[in-house]
Amino acid sequence: MWTIYLKELLELVRDRRTFIFTVFIPVFAMPLIFAGFGYLSSTMFRQASTADLAYAVFGKEHAPRLAARFAREKGFHEIALGSPDEIKAAIGAERIKFALVIPAGLDAQMAAQQQGKIELHYNSAATVDVTRKRVLAVLAAENGALREQAMARFHLSHEQLAYALDPIRLEDHSTADKRAQMGAIIGGMLPYVLLMVCLMAAMYPAIDTGAGEKERGTLETLLLAPVPRTAIVLAKFLMLFTIGLTSALLMIVSVAVLIHFFGGLAGSELVQMLHAIGPRDLAMVALMLVPTAAIFAAILLSISIYAKSYKEASGMISPLIIVTILPTLVALLPGVELNWRWSLVPLTNVALAMKELVKGTMDYRLFSLILLSSALTAALLLALCRWWFNRETVLFRN
Repeated sequence: MWTIYLKELLELVRDRRTFIFTVFIPVFAMPLIFAGFGYLSSTMFRQASTADLAYAVFGKEHAPRLAARFAREKGFHEIALGSPDEIKAAIGAERIKFALVIPAGLDAQMAAQQQGKIELHYNSAATVDVTRKRVLAVLAAENGALREQAMARFHLSHEQLAYALDPIRLEDHSTADKRAQMGAIIGGMLPYVLLMVCLMAAMYPAIDTGAGEKERGTLETLLLAPVPRTAIVLAKFLMLFTIGLTSALLMIVSVAVLIHFFGGLAGSELVQMLHAIGPRDLAMVALMLVPTAAIFAAILLSISIYAKSYKEASGMISPLIIVTILPTLVALLPGVELNWRWSLVPLTNVALAMKELVKGTMDYRLFSLILLSSALTAALLLALCRWWFNRETVLFRN
């Protein structure tokens, strides 16, 4: 068995594509991509919240105070349009970002203490609606000034005015520390990245060790060798397990090195949270990857053995990415928390546990249950793969 195992590893080491998928992508490409994306997204959000917005106003004479507030607001500049009919074309041509249409009689409504309405025209087909948010911020400031002006006629004290505007004010006191708050976001993405790396690193070797050997005609030679088929299955399984687990562990090491040297660029709070993750938590994350890599290795090997050709194996293995994403996304749904029930669900239990470890709120009593259920799932899948490999109708479908 070990001879076949070393033979499989040696063939993979000699293949340049194996180096790319196993070492280069998880160690260099993936960390740099995520770090670059994080830096780019934070920069874009910061620029969008302070970018200069061109706008147009119609009916300024009906609300001069509001028009004056927009005129002096930093980051806004007014552009004159001929009529409201030009708004849609101007927004489409990106001459303006939004337009306000103030109806006639608004000033009279306000004087009569009646609620008024103005129209906001903007392009809402955006993933993040920054324009409306910034307009609402200016309008909220104007509404606050108008409320205070309306209540001033009653000669209320500052405390009475505060009561009239907001009788009950909600004061937040979060019991979660910074690590838990930021870990809820980062911890939800960590299992997705690690599981994807673990799966994708083993995908190409799995296709080659099963369907690839069928096409090359070397599988028949291997079956004629005086080696039990169980040993052949275990050797190929261990090779895929080694590749997947190694890639995921290298990913963790490379991210840790990246944070150590360039973590200051990401913000002090993020660095403090990541430094709070102790060696025990990292060891537990790595330990949970062991049965996960075994699950992926058994599934990939079973599919590759069943496929008649390299092309068919590629088509059958590709949907596994979606199958892996869904249990990971379940861990991000509201109300899904790590308990003894979810600790029995494959992949979801690992995703939930990784999130809790990053947050610092892990119930360590469930860790052994997660490892046991994941290991049992991997053992059952490996037994299925062994039974699959012993069937002549599966090995020689063509």
